Order: sequence, then structure tokens, then C-alpha cells
Amino acid sequence: MHHDGVEAVLLDLDGVITPTAEKHMQAWNRMFTSYFDERGLEAYSDDDYFRYIDGKPRHEGIESMLAARGITDADTETVDGLGERKNRIFMDLLAEGIAAYPGSVAYLDALDAAGIASCVVSSSKNAVAVLTAAGLRDRFEVIVDGLVAAEEGIPGKPRPDTYLRGAELLGVPADRCLVIEDAVSGVQAGKDGGFARVVGVDRGAGEQTLLDAGADVVVVDLADLIPGLGDQDTTTKGERA
Repeated sequence: MHHDGVEAVLLDLDGVITPTAEKHMQAWNRMFTSYFDERGLEAYSDDDYFRYIDGKPRHEGIESMLAARGITDADTETVDGLGERKNRIFMDLLAEGIAAYPGSVAYLDALDAAGIASCVVSSSKNAVAVLTAAGLRDRFEVIVDGLVAAEEGIPGKPRPDTYLRGAELLGVPADRCLVIEDAVSGVQAGKDGGFARVVGVDRGAGEQTLLDAGADVVVVDLADLIPGLGDQDTTTKGERA
């Protein structure tokens, strides 16, 4: 996929730059498995993660997951409590260490070499901690994460507002930015934000699912995008007609 006309790349973090999506999945699984077991509800599965949680702000994911089990009257204290329980589990898992995807680091290096700006746009409130753990914090001057969204009152994905804020902070018009996402909600945000192109990264959501959500191209590794920084070669897993 070519990068003609692209001045900046806006990247999700979990599942795009680092495999923290796996740790998030484990944390959600442990938390909801315990919570549902205590109440005799249908067991939690990884399909639930992709369907109700992936890419959304923490409280929205919890509310969506609870509603799927018929719990529509959860109060703020319950939702916040579950969120804190999940985050403690996640931070314990993060302390075990995290390494960025090699292909993603190679792609970031290629962007730097091509003079294309980049920033992280993540729903996670732990983005800085994750980037620090992966040794990548210094790579990004602009990070729009869950903390920034909360402080500035920015709606989360699937709304495009956090991505638009990232483009604004970089000083690049949205139609000159490329969005890279692995979550359906994030792909929808990119599609609805008027960005130049949206790349889906298939880490488990499914190629066709990401294409249906609005991705222009789907890859399995960000290294697949590197040839497009130098020429018109296309090395992708799938592309919309």
C-alpha cells in the first residue's frame, strides 16, 4: 500500500505496536470469569472480548459486556470497581515484561526515514506505561490515550474524535493522515474521521470483519507496509475492491 500524500500516521497501541492486546485479553478474562462465575452467568470467552470490549474505553467495554449478560442496571461504583480490578490484573501482567512487534518497530523506523510523523492514539489509560515498558516512549511526542480523552472530554472510539485530536496535535490535516488499527471500533473511527486511508491489522478480529468495518487494506504485520513507503508495491493480506 502506497503512502502518497500521507504526512502522518496515527497508530493504535495495543495489538498494533505491542502485543499488549494479549495481556488485556488475559486480564479481562480473569476478571470477568471470576465475576460471572460468582453470579452463575454464562462463561466469558475471548469472542466476548472482540465483540464487546476490544478498542473501547474501559467503562464502555464493561457496560457493553455486562449488557450482553443481561445486566443493564450496573451503577457507576460497580463499573468503576470492575475496571480497577481488571487494571490491577493487567499491570501485574505488564510487570512480566512486554516487547513490541518487530515488524511494527521496523515500520516506525521506516516512517522516520521517510520523514513521516507518527503518534499513538489509544483508548488505554496505560499507554505511557506500556510504551515505557517496551522501550518506545521516546519515539512519540504526541500520545492521545484514555487519560487525555478523559481530561479533555474527548469521546472514545468508535467515534473519530481521539484520532482527530492526534492529527490536530501533530498539525496535520486528517485527509493527510493514515490510521492503523486492529480493533473494529478503531477502524470505524478511522473510517468516519475523513482520514486518507485506514489500515486494519488482523490480530484476531478477522480480515473480512475489518474490511467490513471500513479498512481500506488489511495486513498481518506492519512490516508489510514498508514497501509502500518507497514505491507503489502492495504487500497486503486483503484489500477492498
